[in-house]
Amino acid sequence: MRNVLILGANGSIAREATRLFLDETDAQLTLFLRDPSRLEPVDHDRARVVQGDVLDAAALREAMAGQDAVYAGLAGDLERMARAIVEAMDETGLRRLVFISSMGIYDEVPGQTYSGVLDSYRDAAEVIEASDLDYTILRPAWFTSAGEVDYETTQKGEPFKGGVVSRKSVAALVVKLAMSPDLEVRGSLGVSKPE
Repeated sequence: MRNVLILGANGSIAREATRLFLDETDAQLTLFLRDPSRLEPVDHDRARVVQGDVLDAAALREAMAGQDAVYAGLAGDLERMARAIVEAMDETGLRRLVFISSMGIYDEVPGQTYSGVLDSYRDAAEVIEASDLDYTILRPAWFTSAGEVDYETTQKGEPFKGGVVSRKSVAALVVKLAMSPDLEVRGSLGVSKPE
């Protein structure tokens, strides 16, 4: 059994991942978010809900106590949030991080040039890559709502494949990585549906 902290627990990938963790693993979850009233009802025998902000260092450290892995699917000032997560993980001795970023942060999408819209994602990835954590950064394609698990991955430095991926596919990969502490450690994976 693993204890998994989900930061941004009301996000679209986080909601899918929560269902998969509860349905397909024996993981105990801590669902961390600013407004718990927005969450759908969850199995409280295996999921604890914590109200908090990632930028509140004390609350973040407290939520990390006793955890084996952290999944972060956040929006906003991602560089600042990534720094807060790395610092809290360093202070608590927690090692495993799965962090959602975006395709295009390394200019790896053939034929596409992204402007400053990805700066926050790039900056957050740089913070995480400079850490000594056992991280995996996921760079998904545009999301679909298809109820399928069908994805392929590319490594940092390889051209990105595909243009879309289902939220459920990304969530399935999050679960796999969080439950497998040695899988794709210090990797940055592009995630898309096979063409």
